[in-house]
Parts: sequence; structure tokens; C-alpha cells
Amino acid sequence: MASQLDPPNTPFASSGSQTSLTTPLGRNATDSSGVSLTVNYLPHKFSNTLLSPGPRKRKGKNGDPNMPKRGGGVEAFKSGEARMPGEGDDDYDGVSGGFFGAQRGKKLRWNKFKWCLFVANTALSIYSITGLVMCLLTWFNIWAHSDIIRVGNRTELIISTLAASLAIFTSTIGWAGILLNNRTFLAVYTFLLWIVFIFLLIPGYLTYKKHTFNLEGKVNAQWSRDLGTAGRLRIQNQLSCCGYYSPYVEATVSQTCYARSVLPGCKAPYIDYERDVLSTWYTVVFSLVPLHLAIIIAGLLCSNHVTYRFGKGMMPKAYRLSLNSMAVIMDNYANQLAEQYGSEVASDIVARSRSNLQLDSMPTMPYSPLQAQPASVNHGKYDSIGSRAPETAI
Repeated sequence: MASQLDPPNTPFASSGSQTSLTTPLGRNATDSSGVSLTVNYLPHKFSNTLLSPGPRKRKGKNGDPNMPKRGGGVEAFKSGEARMPGEGDDDYDGVSGGFFGAQRGKKLRWNKFKWCLFVANTALSIYSITGLVMCLLTWFNIWAHSDIIRVGNRTELIISTLAASLAIFTSTIGWAGILLNNRTFLAVYTFLLWIVFIFLLIPGYLTYKKHTFNLEGKVNAQWSRDLGTAGRLRIQNQLSCCGYYSPYVEATVSQTCYARSVLPGCKAPYIDYERDVLSTWYTVVFSLVPLHLAIIIAGLLCSNHVTYRFGKGMMPKAYRLSLNSMAVIMDNYANQLAEQYGSEVASDIVARSRSNLQLDSMPTMPYSPLQAQPASVNHGKYDSIGSRAPETAI
């Protein structure tokens, strides 16, 4: 039988010229409208299917038994598995099927990146809910002397409430992304963590600045210019004092505060209270900064690895196979065989491959060894495809 074959040629011997770029479908190879970029690569992912008599099918998947295995799913990362998913595969559109991202009939298992996100988002949820509860209790005047904070530190209290609310909203998006394995939600979650970080730092900076730099002068200006009559009255009632230095200096008259009142002035107790509240405030805020930075780092490093799937698990559109792309790949394969063993062997192998893959509807053409062509000036994305014979219908 060996005498009937043409003597093999060196597969990669240089011919001193470039081959033409005409595809078997009658198009120029630089036209990417109907041909996949997969034609530039060796078809090792489906070479067994091309040469084996029977097609393969994914285990546990219902589908046409005559169709070859398409790949995708969790098994796509195993050695020797196809990378192109089918429409019925889990995580085809970025969201895994089943409850909480679990596949039906499989034991729920999270990777280490997902566990890292879970721990980080749990910490974010705990301290954001705690912070919001503390702010709400202050707004509802539950704490002792909390009305002083509502009057004297209103700006810091508003920003802290917004920061805690935004942190809870961010953690909710994080839970959605973690439990659904959705990288889009996790990308938004990671971005919002920076916004929360900014809102977390603002009240800490304001309270630290007020406490550290001339607190007495700031309190003096606040009592004289900002509080007003109603604000002074509320502080007087909370601290049981009258006036700023005495009942005769910037006092608001009430049932307990009048000209002959024996109550002390409000300056000393108000400054002491502000000093304690402000120091506690910025200490708590700045103690959360390392934890929040760790949550941001966890989000940046782990949000794209919540599963071991790359992206959405889909083959990029430019690389998806079609009948036209298969025709180009099989023609390239046959032309290589024709160069080495002759056109009759190439035609026989391609005919058996078409029969095995149920691809009889693809265009066919006679195969012959490639001839040297003049070098092409422009190199398109399909310059690696060899010379093609014109399409001939059967």
C-alpha cells in the first residue's frame, strides 16, 4: 500500500513564497464576516472526533446523540476537554443555574476565592448594619444626650448615616454576585466599595480636625453663630446648664434658665462632651479603615474568580465555530495531507470525517498539493491559512 502513496514532503519546508488567501467558500480570507478565528489554530480539540467513528456527548446532558461534544460547563477546565459551551450549559450567560449558584444534582462546593469574598462581605455587612443602627438610635434620641449630637454634630451624623446606608446597599450587591456567581454584580460591588471608603473617611476627618485643632475656638464660634436660640435651648436642657459662661451670656430663657438661675454655664460641660464624642467618633472610623481596605483588596483580587470559569464561559464570538469555519479548517487539514501523502488519501480521510461529524452539507472540493503563489503584500488576520481551491458544489 505504501507504493500507492505519493512520497511525503517536509511539512514546514519553506517554499520561498506566500500562499494565496482564497478560502474554499470563494471569499478572500481577510473577510472575517463568515469565518471563525479558530481556523488559525490546529484543531486538536476535535481531532479525535474527526478521526473516530462515533461522536462524543457530554455526560448527563440531554441532546442530539448525533452531535459531537461541544464543551463548556465546569468540565471545560479539565485536560483534553472542549472549551466551547452549548446553549444548555450552566453559566452560559454568566449566571449559574440552580439555587444559590448550585448545579442540579451536584454537591455545592465553593472555591477559595468565593470563600474569601464571603468572609469579606460578611464583615462589611456586620459593621455597616451596626453603624446604621447606631446612627438611627442617635437620630431617634435613644442614647443619653444624643440630642446634643443632633444639634452640634449634625453634618458628621448625616454623612455617617449615608456611609452606613451605602455600605449596606453595596453588601447587598455583593451577596447577589457571590451567591449567583455573577461577575457583573461583583464588578459593581468592587467599584462601590471605593465610594463607601470615601464616605467612611469624611466623618472621621471632620471629627478629628474639630477635636485636634482649637476645639474651644470652634465651640465658641458655634455657640455664638451657628446654634441659634433653639439649638442653645436643647443643649441647655440636655446638660442642665444656663448660658455659655453664665445665665447672663448668650443664654436662652426657659423654665430652668433665667437671670437668677443657679445653673452653671454650658461652656465647660459642652466642650468636655464634644471632646469625648469626637475622639470616640474618629477612633471608630479610622479603626474600620484597615478592614475596609482588606475588603477592597479581596474584591479586586477575587471578584473575577468567583468560579474557575473565564468570563461567561462562552467562546468569544470571533472564535465560534460554524459550517464555514469547519470547511476552512478541514480544507486546511486536507491540503496538508495532500502535500504529504497525495490527493487521494486526503479526499478519503475528509470524506470519512464528514460522515462521522454529520457535515455532509458543507461544501466540498478536490484537494491537491499547494502550489507556490506570489507573496501577498497585505497580511490579514487569516494569513496563516494555506492556499484554497475554489468552491465546487456536489
